[in-house]
Amino acid sequence: MSDASHKKEQLCLWAKSMFDRGLTCGSSGNISVRLDDGGLLVTPTGKSMGFLDPAEISHFSEAGTLLSGLAPTKEMPLHSAFYETRTGTGAVVHLHSTHSVAMSILPDTDPNDALPPLTAYGVMKLGRVKLLPFFMPGDPEMGAAIRGLAGKRNAVLLAHHGPVVAGKDLEAAVFAMEELEESAKLALLTRSLCPTSLSMLQIEALVKRFNIDK
Repeated sequence: MSDASHKKEQLCLWAKSMFDRGLTCGSSGNISVRLDDGGLLVTPTGKSMGFLDPAEISHFSEAGTLLSGLAPTKEMPLHSAFYETRTGTGAVVHLHSTHSVAMSILPDTDPNDALPPLTAYGVMKLGRVKLLPFFMPGDPEMGAAIRGLAGKRNAVLLAHHGPVVAGKDLEAAVFAMEELEESAKLALLTRSLCPTSLSMLQIEALVKRFNIDK
């Protein structure tokens, strides 16, 4: 099986897994995966992540030419910006997951650190999550906002829209996305209880041990 065929199958499997667990619904959300030859696989526009067909996945050459499949998601500028600015990015996942969106619309969410550091794995897999302002879906300015981060963040929240996570491969990106949604859920559940966050010393130790982007 070719690299493209294998990754199309994996993309559809992970997409269905997230859909089946309620992390995305309807035709929302999109995924892209970098191929070994520099090309890109992207989920098609208007398609449910629970019912993707590998034959319909948008397949781009390294030069950006559509080689096969349907028209890609309108969020291509968002995906492209991560590949351009974060060396080693192998996949990007964007969802409209409920708890993450909720965190993105609360007035006291810190734009530079949108999720409180409540767990070690939240820090390890996500680092600091940047909250970006609202953009119209598909607006190229979303890509410009990601480029403005100069590769410093692997996870962001788009206000009133949803989370975006970049990973070294598809599995890593999905796992980080799941950690982001669970971290947002935990933050919301404990919000009124004044939970104890990890201390700066504990966070710095994790950053040093796991080489995490601050």
